[in-house]
Amino acid sequence: MNIVVVGAGLSGLTVAATLIGAGANVQIVEADTQIGGRIRAVRDPVSNRVLADLGPTWVWPKYQPVVARWLKRLGLQIFEQFNDGDAVITGYGPVPLRQSLPGQDGIVRIVGGPSALIDALVTRIGHANIRTSAPVSAIIKDGDQNIVVRLASGEAIRADKVILSVPMRVAATTIHLPWAPKALLDAMLGTPTWMATQAKAVVLYDHPFWREQGLSGRIASRTGPLVEAHDHTGIEGAPGAVFGFVGWSPEQRSNDPQGLRRAIVDQLAHCFGTAAASPLDLVVQDWAVNPRIATDLDLSQPADHPTVGPGMLRQSYLDGRLRFAVSEASDLSPGLIEGALSIGERAASDML
Repeated sequence: MNIVVVGAGLSGLTVAATLIGAGANVQIVEADTQIGGRIRAVRDPVSNRVLADLGPTWVWPKYQPVVARWLKRLGLQIFEQFNDGDAVITGYGPVPLRQSLPGQDGIVRIVGGPSALIDALVTRIGHANIRTSAPVSAIIKDGDQNIVVRLASGEAIRADKVILSVPMRVAATTIHLPWAPKALLDAMLGTPTWMATQAKAVVLYDHPFWREQGLSGRIASRTGPLVEAHDHTGIEGAPGAVFGFVGWSPEQRSNDPQGLRRAIVDQLAHCFGTAAASPLDLVVQDWAVNPRIATDLDLSQPADHPTVGPGMLRQSYLDGRLRFAVSEASDLSPGLIEGALSIGERAASDML
């Protein structure tokens, strides 16, 4: 059985690893030059060690059984999100306020970040079964037995079954799906891509000096540019890292990227002191400029966490030979890592 998985994000890789483990012949085609979807990382240029996450960071295995199962299956370790000490709160007076803020129960990080999930799945799949820089332009039915996955290059790949693992809105607007009923296309267009319009900033330092000041590394701000920030130092303790969610709109970020960087450093120095004014590195991952993640529809609407979508997103099509598998289509934790793993498992099980 020849199965093509379109998209090499976490859900697509979960599907592929599960199918290959069951003996299926699987080929993954990915439009981007790299795999992982919204899971990206800042890596040490020499050792390739993950220093910080540019996409999702946290999991809650205490409350997420699918995450807990896959962490165990892949042999990955976790550690608690650092939250000891005071947070810094700004925008409520002329000077920053120090205030203890409770952390979320069960919140942890994966050693090596979510990128460790990607790396472990790829080990099971094999690099030879993954093609990058291969955007799909159409998925069409060819007779009674085959589905044709047509690439933008003009190449046609014939498959017995296909799993579509790209954001719903991206699929609906960039891939020709002539067999899809209007109700399905409408449901796909109505499914927002979680964090599609968000920008995440990561700032690296020699060590987490704020801990020496009795600070947790958390920031809550009404003025920004980071509206929320957290200690992001790895389990090794160095380099020190802070990540934050950028409150500037996509238009503001696009119009003044250097101004944004300066404002982030100024904000951190205002909150943590002069030591924060000289970071080793500052990386801003703006997901809104990635057309494989954010569509014009995402950019035209207020950001919203996806709710459980209609059941047709979890049904099979083309006589049971095509299914969707992307986190936002999951009926469990849509948009989150748990959702990606869950829908990936489900799609693979249904195909088998």
